Amino acid sequence: MTAQPSRQPLHVGVLLGDPRLPYPYSVDGHFGEEEIEGARRLGEALAELEGYRFTWFDDHERLIDDLRAAPPDLVLNLCDTGYRNQWELERNIPAFLEMLQIPYTGADPMAISVSTDKALVSMGAERLGIPVPNETFVDLTDNPLVLPASYPALIKPNNSGGSFGISASCVVHDANEAEEYLHWLAGQLQPPEAVIQDFLTGSEFTVGLIGNPADGFTVLPPLEVDYSALPPELPPVLTYGSKADPESAYWNRLTFRQAELDEVTHARLVDGCAKLFRRFGFRDYARIDFRNGADGIPRLLDANTNPTWYHDGKMAMMAGWAGYSYAGMMGLIMEAAVARYGLRTT
Repeated sequence: MTAQPSRQPLHVGVLLGDPRLPYPYSVDGHFGEEEIEGARRLGEALAELEGYRFTWFDDHERLIDDLRAAPPDLVLNLCDTGYRNQWELERNIPAFLEMLQIPYTGADPMAISVSTDKALVSMGAERLGIPVPNETFVDLTDNPLVLPASYPALIKPNNSGGSFGISASCVVHDANEAEEYLHWLAGQLQPPEAVIQDFLTGSEFTVGLIGNPADGFTVLPPLEVDYSALPPELPPVLTYGSKADPESAYWNRLTFRQAELDEVTHARLVDGCAKLFRRFGFRDYARIDFRNGADGIPRLLDANTNPTWYHDGKMAMMAGWAGYSYAGMMGLIMEAAVARYGLRTT
């Protein structure tokens, strides 16, 4: 019997934010212990995977030259900080990769652009039959500003990520509070756009999908946000402070648990996620957030392309409930892209 040749490891470029450059999302303006630890734990996880060899790309001053000089077979695009750590340039990373004709994991520039426009996502979801909160788009340069039709209401940026622009004051109870918050947001955002939504007070869930429509999805067990440790005067919302500011009253006050959903609700959420994934052109993995209204119906909050990949993030937590290690989750994401591009034929 003739021995079969062993398959050559796939050369994967791991593309991250640049720790040498300023990082405006952080309160301190630079990469901190969380980001450094995240990269370290990622390296440990990837080292467990067979069939790959990895090269790291995190020097954005040299990024394009380095990729052109030694293009990998696939880029594991984990640069959710954006090119040169500028969040608004997140979509430029996959655009560079496409110009260099290098396959990559995750969303393309169009999907990133569409998914960051919350009003557009809500309109699309509604057309797909997915429940959404009542919502009003606000151009923050208007005078007078559009105000909520009823209270309490939730005000948040139309284009942002990582809960930037969301604080305890985003839940408003009268016109004065609403106008004050809208004026504050106008000085924070570019473009200066916001949305006003019903303030949903029910349980909040997130659903993780790994895969693609053509090959099927691995649906991770849904997660529920536990707000019970918050002081009663603070509204139960995922604020920027809960994710990035140790001085915030929200810091370390929120926990996450596996959601307990009946079969019908679970099936509806998964069906809605699959429809959004297909319609908005998501790729390889995504995380979709919902919250119950007073009627108990889950409504769409947000659709996240390239969601947080950290070892202690929501995707990794849900993958763990499904029986996958952190390394296993990263392997699933890469294999979804490998199948989509047809990179392995033997």
